[in-house]
Amino acid sequence: MKRVRANPGEGTRLREEILAAAEALLVERGSEEALTLRAVAGRTGVSTPSVYLHFADKEQLIEAVCLRAWDELERRMREAAQGIDDPFWALGRCGHVYVRFALDHPVQYRVLMMRQGSGSAATACFGYIVEAVSACVTSGALRGDPQTLALGLWSAAHGCASLLISQPSFPWPDDLDAFIDDTVWMAGLGTAIASRLSRRRVLPGVAAELDAFADRLNG
Repeated sequence: MKRVRANPGEGTRLREEILAAAEALLVERGSEEALTLRAVAGRTGVSTPSVYLHFADKEQLIEAVCLRAWDELERRMREAAQGIDDPFWALGRCGHVYVRFALDHPVQYRVLMMRQGSGSAATACFGYIVEAVSACVTSGALRGDPQTLALGLWSAAHGCASLLISQPSFPWPDDLDAFIDDTVWMAGLGTAIASRLSRRRVLPGVAAELDAFADRLNG
């Protein structure tokens, strides 16, 4: 039975219900191609024209779902970084949460980061990563342009997440959280080192110096 809306403020609540219904249908059906405004209206308990009052078309609805998923991802990353004084370690925790979110919500992640047309969510995500990387540059942990560094680190995290989602039958390590930590650590440490070196340096010479440096740190 269709419901009648009249109370002030219910429009905002209905919009959230529509978004929640659209996200639930995306998860159930596995792709945005199978999502229709009629199905969303039916799940929400309103008429299809009521959905059009909030979203002009399916693309606008999916874009709003993307932003909703990003809001949740950002909340988790900020929560993970709370209480960590070192910006570099805080960035690492955010990287872990990013990949873990993708694994726990693969359909939302595909819609959020692996489709054309979700530019607003991707821009918001990149902006947060630049913010976290800028803190590392300010602290001296990283050197260079924050946007360039953030793009490299984001690419590493996205690559890890995409592989884990798209290749579930690959013999990944049993402890995926440890694997994610290792991947994020290698990306972060590699960036910290690479941002201090000239590209003209020959790898064998650099490797020997890094070995000596590691021995001093671990000794």
